[in-house]
Amino acid sequence: MAKIVVSSMVSLDGYTEGAGGDVSQMPMDLAFAEHNADRVRSAGRLLFGATSYLGMMQYWPERVDDPDAIPEDRYIASRYATDLMLTVISDHLTDDDVAVWAERTEIVGRADAHDHLRRLRESESDDILIFGSRTLWTDLLAHGLVDELHLLVGPKVVVGDERAFEGIPSMDFELLNVRTWRDSSVVVLTYRPGNAAAPSGRGLAYN
Repeated sequence: MAKIVVSSMVSLDGYTEGAGGDVSQMPMDLAFAEHNADRVRSAGRLLFGATSYLGMMQYWPERVDDPDAIPEDRYIASRYATDLMLTVISDHLTDDDVAVWAERTEIVGRADAHDHLRRLRESESDDILIFGSRTLWTDLLAHGLVDELHLLVGPKVVVGDERAFEGIPSMDFELLNVRTWRDSSVVVLTYRPGNAAAPSGRGLAYN
């Protein structure tokens, strides 16, 4: 059985991006890259919303042969280029929009997303990993379909437009791990959501 794992950068004031959706305002350093590379090593599939998917498709192919890329980024880029399966939740993207990774990308409509991810969770063994895609992962979190939440808390106030947990109902979390680095002020807090779906698929009812 696979775990659905979210890895998300969060500022001290609770945003995943700066004003106007500017992710470059987030305090991403080598710790951010190292943690995400570790998460990719455990993953067999990446899961995105349409906006994050298109952003990844523009960024990662150029990192494969970039001599200036850090080793962590080259590793992640190589996995994108070779063996990671990709699922994008969208009602608008078509096969023509995902040409770079078309042979390993599936497009799933929003109405079918919860049931489809439940089946993937039951049938696969490696982690199903979500980067970015805040609207997607908060929806999955609210519906009991996130098994682990990795929050990379960065030392910056960014004053963004919408907080990470905007619209999420009240829920409890179990702290699984705290990760720090000697040369970074980033802290990774790993949680298990209290409403995570049981292996049988029982969880919160879908709305």
